[in-house]
Amino acid sequence: MSIETSLDELRVLKQHAQLGGGADRIDAQHERGKMTARERIDLFVDPGTFEEIDALAADFDNDEGERFFGDAVVTGWGKVNGRTICLYAQDFTVYGGSLGEVVGTKIAKVMDVAMKTGVPVVGLNDSGGARIQEGVGALAGYGDIFYKNVQASGVIPQISVIMGPCAGGAVYSPALTDFVFMVEKTSQMFLTGPDVILSVTGEQTTVEELGGAMSHVSKSGVAHFAASDERECLEEVRRLLAYLPSNNVDDAPIEDTGDSVNRRLDDILNVVPGESDMQYDVRDVVERIVDLGEFMEVHEFFAPNIVVGFGRIGGHSIGVVANQPLYLAGVLDIDASRKAARFVRFCDAFNIPIVTLVDVPGFLPGIGQEHGGIILHGAKLVYAYAAATVPKITVILRKAFGGAYDAMSSKHLGADVNYAWPGAAIAVMAGRQAVNVINRRDIQNAADPEAERARLVEDYVKRLEHPYIAASKGYIDDVIDPAETRTKIAHALELLRTKSVPVYQKKHGNIPL
Repeated sequence: MSIETSLDELRVLKQHAQLGGGADRIDAQHERGKMTARERIDLFVDPGTFEEIDALAADFDNDEGERFFGDAVVTGWGKVNGRTICLYAQDFTVYGGSLGEVVGTKIAKVMDVAMKTGVPVVGLNDSGGARIQEGVGALAGYGDIFYKNVQASGVIPQISVIMGPCAGGAVYSPALTDFVFMVEKTSQMFLTGPDVILSVTGEQTTVEELGGAMSHVSKSGVAHFAASDERECLEEVRRLLAYLPSNNVDDAPIEDTGDSVNRRLDDILNVVPGESDMQYDVRDVVERIVDLGEFMEVHEFFAPNIVVGFGRIGGHSIGVVANQPLYLAGVLDIDASRKAARFVRFCDAFNIPIVTLVDVPGFLPGIGQEHGGIILHGAKLVYAYAAATVPKITVILRKAFGGAYDAMSSKHLGADVNYAWPGAAIAVMAGRQAVNVINRRDIQNAADPEAERARLVEDYVKRLEHPYIAASKGYIDDVIDPAETRTKIAHALELLRTKSVPVYQKKHGNIPL
């Protein structure tokens, strides 16, 4: 066979692979309001940078008479914002994107490439689940991918983008990755579908209610981001990658924003009320602190009483954790604790400094919280901060009471620089609750109990509800002018870029899961 003939044959095979499941199935995909795997890749990566591998992989043991080169996934690498990433995109036009041996091998292979080269891996998921006809071979494929997810965890960023169905065992790979994106109305995640749930438990539900994007970003917390369509979703993934390093030994890319680190926050006291029980949106504070007001919030709709996300100061990426007085007064509960702990762990794994803004009345009391394991989940946050070795800077804005003071990146958990605003209250509990405990008899025996309570509360506030006792003990490094908050954080970050922390030799700690 001549080289010309061989090249012609290769072109035919490549063209066959490019068509996936064929024109009819591509049309059906479009009718569902979804793009094909290759269309998604073209939209996601920088133009002309995608390099495909295993385009000719196929199951030659398939005796059904139909062979799809490349099978039900497209794999390779390309560039996003000029930086290399590896990716795979499941192809729903081929066997409904189901995962068999060939698909599992291809995904595991591209994940190996990502780990060897130290680049992020992005998975575009659109699959009907395991290929039933292949039996245990399909299950083995999932197991291999799960193993790779765990090995890659903390080594390279892993991002899962759900762009169609993701059911059964398929959901565990996204759950093992760092961030999950979903598309409203067209993507779902669940272990068992509505029909199975109805037959087993008698509960009635819909696909969207059970496993749609808004269910997972607001109720379960499985997903971190929800987009209105596929284009917006992929653009948000590109935006997220711009904040992240390629791997655990690199630093995040630096962007010259032109925003001076010495910029004062002259209107900050108009944003944060002086009264500790008045609401405000802490995102207004965050957006004034970070460069150009650009803040990418993570898990926006889940546990809204705490805010986490990425921004920049002086062009360098930072992770922000902030109590949100707009919801539940910013109290720490089960969901807020695990949301923040997971984010802190990610930042620590990938060398992203953590800035913590504290305005917390304590942990949420209640039977439901206690029986739900608030002790265990609160301990996750304590563990995450204490174990983190990246630069940690904390600013107490208004109040930090009880165990929540400790948990929110206190000096006692290894925070490097701790600031407080002049009106900050740091104590075991707020004055009114405190005197009801320690002065109960004095109040009961007083001629005017309410007047006595008010006097005792005022005395407690003057003696204990301020930052100066903590500052005198070195637990607060400085009490600062709120207008200087951005500058103080920026200067501390500059100091801490050379931070080095010795660690005890051990296999790994036992985080309270």
